[in-house]
Amino acid sequence: MQLFLIRHPRPQVAEGVCYGQSDVTLAEDAAAVAARIKPLLPDAPVYSSPLTRCRLLAQALHPAPVCDDRLREIHFGAWEMRTWDEIGRPAVDAWVADPLHYAGHGGESIAMLRRRAAACAAEIAARHDAAVLVVHAGVMKALAVELLGLPDAAWFSTSFAFGTVSLIEDGRLVWQNI
Repeated sequence: MQLFLIRHPRPQVAEGVCYGQSDVTLAEDAAAVAARIKPLLPDAPVYSSPLTRCRLLAQALHPAPVCDDRLREIHFGAWEMRTWDEIGRPAVDAWVADPLHYAGHGGESIAMLRRRAAACAAEIAARHDAAVLVVHAGVMKALAVELLGLPDAAWFSTSFAFGTVSLIEDGRLVWQNI
């Protein structure tokens, strides 16, 4: 199974703002990003988060992308659309102390995100030999940890650039941030 993971283009959000599932618009042109990455992709079904920043790119890549709520970014609850400074060091430290299970912000934990993203990917893999997923960094990290068997700590050391493609094939990372 080949999963082509694409992170959405850069959103129109100030640096340092925790935006999670907030439906923000794009700072980059989705059609231009699609034109750049489309040659890297197979003729395969496209699945997307329903959030605008992913959906616009998915629509530029495929005439009929499938939107799935399980591909949304992690929900940061009361932290949404606040700067990390506004959230405050004690709250961020509590999250970092138990990142897998912390949901003190009223949203969801990383473990919750991982379960829903992995379940979605498993269903897609059962139906297709290859698929394209237009998603968020959190979903990409969740799938990398789950599908590559990485330790939980890899969540914080793995990064995916805006508007890039990464390929996971049969449980191994073939390329990242292309």
